[in-house]
Amino acid sequence: MTYLPTLYIFLDEGGNFDFSRNGSKFFTLTCVSMHRPFSLHTELDTFKYDLIEYRKLPRINIEHFHCTEDNRHIKRRMFDLLAKHIPDNSVDTVIVEKTKTGPALQAPERFYPQMLGYLLRYVMENAPRGFGELVIITDLIPINKKRKAVEKALKTVLVKMLPENVPYRLMHHASKAHYGLQMADYLNWAVYRKWERNDLESYEKIKHLVRSEFDIFRSGTRHYY
Repeated sequence: MTYLPTLYIFLDEGGNFDFSRNGSKFFTLTCVSMHRPFSLHTELDTFKYDLIEYRKLPRINIEHFHCTEDNRHIKRRMFDLLAKHIPDNSVDTVIVEKTKTGPALQAPERFYPQMLGYLLRYVMENAPRGFGELVIITDLIPINKKRKAVEKALKTVLVKMLPENVPYRLMHHASKAHYGLQMADYLNWAVYRKWERNDLESYEKIKHLVRSEFDIFRSGTRHYY
């Protein structure tokens, strides 16, 4: 019996849920869509052990890749690997200018699922046909109320958008458990830095991977819901 491939979607977010002046200006939600075999995983494994075996001091004791914690050398190499090995148009992202978000939408359990719904709706509309199952993997979601809201939003979106009889699963795993989540972390960091700080250095390396970059409030109007 021939099985259709599984489509994996790895998610990451940037910014915070603080809508005061002390919070980030933007919130970004980014996903990378992938089919097995994951060719980049071998390259990342090799790079990680190269770092562990690094002959100069200080030795690098790296458990997993995390963009905000990794040094400039690691960042540079990681973005080179991502740019080379991830297929073009595999990355989608939603950009939220938080000052344009109405008060009714600012609670995390309302805000996060709404934005995730926008993102996944676009991904599903443009996903290649012919996958047999959808697996969505996010980093651990520590707030139980937020987790339940995310799962409810996903069910609503996916039931409408998925082809008939295509099953899906949603998993919350530690980012260190998946290179896919670590890739999403790096890709989202590049997008977030572009919008939050007008820093294009990393984004320029991976922009050919980005299929969509949707500024959700680009019309300039507030979104109240």
